[in-house]
Amino acid sequence: MGQPKAARVETLSRTLAQRGVLHLREAAILLGVSEMTIRRDVAANRDQFAYLGGHIVSAADVAGEGYVLDLEAGSHAEAKAAACAHAAGLIAPEDTIFLDCGTTIPFLADKLPSDMPLTVICYALNVANRLAVKPNVRMILLGGLYHASSASLVGDDAAQTMDRYGINKAFMSAGGVDAMRGVSCSHFHEVPVKKKAISTAMESYLVVDGSKIGRVRPAVFAAISDFRAVITEAGVMPAAVLGETGT
Repeated sequence: MGQPKAARVETLSRTLAQRGVLHLREAAILLGVSEMTIRRDVAANRDQFAYLGGHIVSAADVAGEGYVLDLEAGSHAEAKAAACAHAAGLIAPEDTIFLDCGTTIPFLADKLPSDMPLTVICYALNVANRLAVKPNVRMILLGGLYHASSASLVGDDAAQTMDRYGINKAFMSAGGVDAMRGVSCSHFHEVPVKKKAISTAMESYLVVDGSKIGRVRPAVFAAISDFRAVITEAGVMPAAVLGETGT
């Protein structure tokens, strides 16, 4: 028999705090009620929950699409900068690289040597602004609708455009990295571009600060095994090692 409504709401809130995202079917099984009942609970508690693409997430995760860029930019800044310093060491002259959006990758853009000739593909203004002052960087900025929540430009053609370029290395960011549930972010609109960059690049690297390990965000876009390495402030770790240990 299913739980009373107040108990369901409390259980759902507690589960999302632990897991970050919950599929509608999983929620129905967990609470012992129908999926329609779960939908009604979510609709009746919009201050707590949101329903996105078959998944339930915390309302806080989709307020402004779950991400306040200015606030996140200062979070774990030293760790992000250290991770990007490690990542910069993997870049060689004449590489064609892809830089993801978010608040970590701008540190990598800053750390690109000004005298190093590179072709850089990006789709976020906070990354592009840093690349624009690098005299030897040939920047390709993908276009589309501007999303202020992540300072990113995403359009129907953005992912397809990447087929034209021979990307040596893709440096990706994430809001969550979990051994079982994969690599995730807060914004569903970023997923097609992220997936395309990973599938197109010869090598893909995940660049995150250590606080993201063990977290799950609403939009899953890759498995840890899709990356050659995971780069944190601690250094460069083969992705297989993180996938096995989860730490």
